[in-house]
Amino acid sequence: MHALDALRDAVSRHLSRSPDSGPCLTGIDGVVLMRAQAERHPTHLVHQPAICMVLQGAKWTAFGEQRQEYRAGQARIVNVTVPGSSQVVEGDNHAPYLSLVVVFDQAILSEVYEKLAGVITPCTGAPVPAFAIDLNAQLLDCARRIVDLLDQPLAADILFPGLMRELCYLLLSGPRGDVLAGQIVSTQRNQKLMQVLQALRVRYAQSQSLEALADMAGMSISAFHRSFKALTGMTPLDYQKKVRLMEARRLMITERVSAEATAYAVGYASASQFSRDYARMFGLPPRQDINKLTGISQHV
Repeated sequence: MHALDALRDAVSRHLSRSPDSGPCLTGIDGVVLMRAQAERHPTHLVHQPAICMVLQGAKWTAFGEQRQEYRAGQARIVNVTVPGSSQVVEGDNHAPYLSLVVVFDQAILSEVYEKLAGVITPCTGAPVPAFAIDLNAQLLDCARRIVDLLDQPLAADILFPGLMRELCYLLLSGPRGDVLAGQIVSTQRNQKLMQVLQALRVRYAQSQSLEALADMAGMSISAFHRSFKALTGMTPLDYQKKVRLMEARRLMITERVSAEATAYAVGYASASQFSRDYARMFGLPPRQDINKLTGISQHV
């Protein structure tokens, strides 16, 4: 059996136990299975550094102005925690979109890079938030063995770290390993910039000036702005705005907070500005969007 077919069958077998579409969390932290049909509207979330292997169908993902489409036999590698949008564009009842996401263990990824540092020449170009690769038989086989561990909880605790190490090795030693290595080096050199990203995610409701953020990063304003956009695909203020709006959507769906109260809770000074930004990002004003997502009639 072809390696792609074997992995797709293994993922399908596990997903058959759950009738719902969408992400399926597993017993292994950071391993997520996905089944979906073509979507009418993009999905918005904060992406963690991970590999997303497409096993059936096709999807696009966008970070800022950078948009990529990838399909069965390809994978998207995300280098940095960043808000983004994505949309399944190929998948139906007969052949749904299927994918496997494995979130990177950053400590293992760095450890493997250090062992390969004399072999790999990191890319010296500007870092990118994500890039696509073609999946080879070795990567597919490693991923299948990760999925096989989902039926073996005790074995997973013992064997998964080794498979994570193998996955990192295969990616770093592969055709685009220099790009991933370049991102690792950039992250190690720019710990303060990583701290800015963390601060924007945690303190998203607080106003942040470019001057204060640049000072936190230890850079001039122009250098900080340039470095931040190269790393994430968007400006610092756009990054914070996307995180704010995603948190706002979560509050309204899961905690039933009103749109006006949510606007102030996530840091907006104006409910009308919040509504405009929300509609620009999600396609509908807050109340209409939440009613649609929760199945509540707009006439209630």
